[in-house]
Amino acid sequence: MILGLDVGNTNIVLGIFDEKKLMVCWRISTNRNQTSDEYGMVIKNLFADTKIPVSDIEAVIISSVVPPLMPEFDRMSRKYFGVKPLIVGPGVKTGMPIKYENPREVGADRIVNAIAGYELYGGPLIIVDFGTAITFCAISGQGEYLGGAIAPGIGISTEALFSKAAKLPRVELVKPQSAIGKNTVVSMQSGIVFGFVGLVEEMIKRFKKELGDSALVIGTGGHADMIAKETNAINKVDHSLTLHGLRIVYERNK
Repeated sequence: MILGLDVGNTNIVLGIFDEKKLMVCWRISTNRNQTSDEYGMVIKNLFADTKIPVSDIEAVIISSVVPPLMPEFDRMSRKYFGVKPLIVGPGVKTGMPIKYENPREVGADRIVNAIAGYELYGGPLIIVDFGTAITFCAISGQGEYLGGAIAPGIGISTEALFSKAAKLPRVELVKPQSAIGKNTVVSMQSGIVFGFVGLVEEMIKRFKKELGDSALVIGTGGHADMIAKETNAINKVDHSLTLHGLRIVYERNK
């Protein structure tokens, strides 16, 4: 079995694969101050809720956009699973040409998303990942990573609004009943939810002008469901996209 970890700025997504089947997945908070032992114990406790023994893990593959945590996860993998982890980065076979000016600048999460998206859905393809940042990735019909766009994420934008405007409260991120708010909370919810729907629709429209109208649009990440329910621009939501990308990269490198 394979353990895949995608280390993001806000959350860490973990999943266990038996061959191509995703057996179980979890999402935990990213804490840059935690040690390898602390992460190891958290993950061991997650295993305790399944019937999968830790000893069944034969390999660990990790993608990360948080460089300071990589030494901790490397140590965690060796100590708690007895294996040297495969780190997605330069030198790892992806099977996907990267058409960025500097391919090393592309986040590992964006690469594994693109690999999984093309493998599972074909191309041309647009992947919208609702994480700490909202990333838009374009994949050609020939399976090339063409580039993308990066916008502030919903969570950090909302937090910035609350922290920088003294009279605005912290609000629940839910769809309001109407676009025209009758109070401050609903007005903020409208601006956040419907505002980001507009951002996503406009970016997808501009991407399709360059990729072609036939491009499939896949949403993933924490707020994908909320935005996808409000627009027809997103064709499908796939929350396990990154984990499947890790599995595919492992298969191409083992």
